[in-house]
Parts: sequence; structure tokens; C-alpha cells
Amino acid sequence: MRPFLSHPFDDDKLKEECGVFGVIGMADAANFVALGLHALQHRGQEAGGIVSYDPDHGFNSARRFGYVRDNFTKADVMATLPGELAIGHVRYSTAGSKGATAIRDVQPFFGEFSMGGAAIAHNGNLTNASALRRELIERGSIFQSSSDSECIIHLMARSIQKTIPERIKDALRRVEGAFSVVAMTRTKLIGVRDPLGVRPLVLGRIGDHGWALSSETCALDIIGADFIREIDPGEMVVIENNKVESFRPFSPAKSRFCIFEHVYFSRPDSILGGRSVYETRRQIGVELAREAPVEADLVCPVPDSGTPAAIGFAAESGIPFGLGITRNQYMGRTFIEPTEQIRNMGVRLKLNVNRALIKGKRVILVDDSVVRGTTSRKIKDMILDAGAAEVHFRIASPPTAWPCFYGVDTPEREKLLAATMSEDEMRDWIGVDSLKFISLDGLYRAAGEAAGRDASNPRYCDACFSGDYPVAPSDKLEEGFQMKAAQ
Repeated sequence: MRPFLSHPFDDDKLKEECGVFGVIGMADAANFVALGLHALQHRGQEAGGIVSYDPDHGFNSARRFGYVRDNFTKADVMATLPGELAIGHVRYSTAGSKGATAIRDVQPFFGEFSMGGAAIAHNGNLTNASALRRELIERGSIFQSSSDSECIIHLMARSIQKTIPERIKDALRRVEGAFSVVAMTRTKLIGVRDPLGVRPLVLGRIGDHGWALSSETCALDIIGADFIREIDPGEMVVIENNKVESFRPFSPAKSRFCIFEHVYFSRPDSILGGRSVYETRRQIGVELAREAPVEADLVCPVPDSGTPAAIGFAAESGIPFGLGITRNQYMGRTFIEPTEQIRNMGVRLKLNVNRALIKGKRVILVDDSVVRGTTSRKIKDMILDAGAAEVHFRIASPPTAWPCFYGVDTPEREKLLAATMSEDEMRDWIGVDSLKFISLDGLYRAAGEAAGRDASNPRYCDACFSGDYPVAPSDKLEEGFQMKAAQ
């Protein structure tokens, strides 16, 4: 049995699929990649992999289940990954195998072509992967994994273009959905974002000769790289011999960056679209306090993702901020095979209430989202057991009523609480004195759109809230998924 299991209480949060990182022009590049992946661990804690290239040893790879710190800090592992060029990937499973992930599904994926080898790491989800997979298998392709990302390697193999970058362009023109790709050849580091720019990708500079590509700016910080800029939606960059070339292989499209990156996925110390993620989350709390005020004695975040919004809510409302809930930092996702008795302890294994602070207080709990609502009910019970007089939930995102098909692990629509209940019904089901979500307009204002959301031309992908999918989920429509009727 594989010695790594998902945490039994983490199924009530949306999860990003993965993070990608690449380095060129630095000795022992894989060590830099390992550090970058460590900083991106929040984007994928199920497994990770690194591929490197060295002229004397060729391409080498290591793929492991679990945390970066437990696998890619070991000298014997890193010694197998020499060279000045490397890419890496951390993942959760979304498209592809669910639950127990096979090692063959762990990226980066590698392919040997007539002009040399190439490795590719993909953040996002291809919405036409099933149709592409059927087509490729019928034409003779033999898949080694259940991941949608492997389609890109097979499409590259079918291309008649003469260089790896051109084959990548060919392949990505065939796919639909969301992709931020970091790839490598023997001499090149390549980064590509889909035309809508749904998932993030940034460029950094390391000293005088090194370059890095990363899902977030926080991973550049850990290796001492300077943040240069974001890769634009629909842009491909090719880095070789200390030179960055830019290409535009796709038809122009209106950017639709994932707004949930601002709400939850990205680390608060990252910069997205020129904005501090922390400051956006704090401003969400400010907007929430304006939209949904309530008389109370204490504003308390649900750690850790609710903290910036709770700080903003407290500042705007004038209600004191307090850490009424403490997170057990050593719980992690490596808690292995708990007994039924331990399972019944539920969320208490991960969170504990500060009774001295909570007792007798009217408490506002600020959380980032409500998915199934099961964790919200458990936290409410803990707060009441600690002697709280009232419990009010304020949620730093609109109701999550639609599944994401662009690289986020969301339940089927009928399992989303907001898909089947009104706000009042959710309040009663969770069992709190009040429950309010920030409006979609309020979320846009917090993200820098002063006029709120322009329904005819939204800046962000907000499909999980609005049902407005910027790319039709072809595979899911084949399976019978019903999109929102046109207004």
C-alpha cells in the first residue's frame, strides 16, 4: 500500500490541481526547482516530480508521492538530477485518476522525439481531453497515464513541425480549456499560457545568467529571483543562451484569469495582475463588512485562508479581531489511516477553539468559501461548545454553485451546497445565527474593478460562482452536464 493518503478532513475545500516551476542557466538547477516547488506546495500536496538535463547524463527524472520536503531535500535523490536546466511539478488529482494516484500520473511527462527529448509540466485542465484521447488512441497512440496532460505529448509526437517549440504550439492549438505549461528541451526552457490566461505563470531572473518560470511569484522569492513580469495570456516564451524570445501562437482573446486565485488558491505573499494577493483578500473583508454588517463582539478567521479577509472585516466594522481558532500546524495531509474513533473527532484534529476568548461572545467567523458545508457545521459546533453566545458566518467569496473544469478539484454540482439551497436554507442547514456571502460585484470591487462585474464583459473567470463558462466544457457536455441557461 502506498504510504501517502489524502487528509480525511480536506474534502470540503476547493483544491488547485498543481503548480509548475522551471529553471535554466544555473548549476544544479534541480535544487532551485525543489525550492520553488516547496514554495508552491499549497497548490498540490499529493505528489511531485522533477526532470533535469545535463549534457553528460542526458535527461533524468524523479517522481515521488507526498511533500517536496520529504522527497527532494535528500542528497541521494538530488544527485540523480544534474544539470543547468530543470522543470518540476506538484499536483493534486483532478482529471485523470481520482483518489489513489498512480506514479505514472505524476508529472513532468517526458517524450523522445526525432529532434531530441522534451519534458512538459501542465497546470490546468483540458476540457476536450476525452475526445482527444479517443482520437489519439484510434490513431495508434499508447497512453502511459490517466492524466489529460499526456495528450499534449502525443499531439507533439503527431506534429510534423521541425522543432520542439513549434510542436508545442501545434499541440496546444488543438486543446481546449486552461493551461499554463512549463516545458524543456536539451537547451531551452519554455513557458506557455492559454489564450484566456486562466491559470497563472510568471517570469523571474536569477542573477546574471539564470531564468525561472513559476506558477506564483512567492516561489521566485524563495530562490532569490527577481520578478520580471507575468507571461501574458496566449503568450509563449522560449529561453535559451540567456535570451528570452516571445511568441503569440494563438488567436487573440479576452483575458479571463481565475478569480479564485485571488480568493484562496494563491499564497497571500504572491502578486497577481500587479496586485498583492494579501491586499485583495483584506479588501474582500472590507467589502463584506460593508455589504453584510452584523452586531457582534469578535471577528474571528477560520485559519488560515480566512485571516486576511477577517482583518479587513474587523478594520471596516470596528469590531475587535481575535484568533479564536488555532490550527494544528503539524496535522498536514500525511495523517495516515486514522481509526474510526479518530475520524469521529472530525475537524478537531486540525482546529481548536480558544475558549477563553470565545466564551459569552457574539462571534463572526470569516471563511474563504463554503463548498459542501460539512466543515462549516463542525466549526459552528466547536464555537458553540466553547460557550459562544451567537455564531455568524461571513464568507469571502460568492456562493460556489457550479463546478470548475479548468484545473480545480470541485465536487459534482449536486454536491455543492449552494447549487441546491438558498442562502437562508444554507444558514439553517449549517445552524448559525446568520450567513452572508460577498456579492460577485463586491468581489470584483475588492479585486480592483471599481464598477463591479460587467456581465457582458467580465474580466475574470468566475464560472464557479456565475455558471458563465468562458470555454465550453466539451467532455462534460458529452457526459450530460447541463450548463446554465442563457439569461
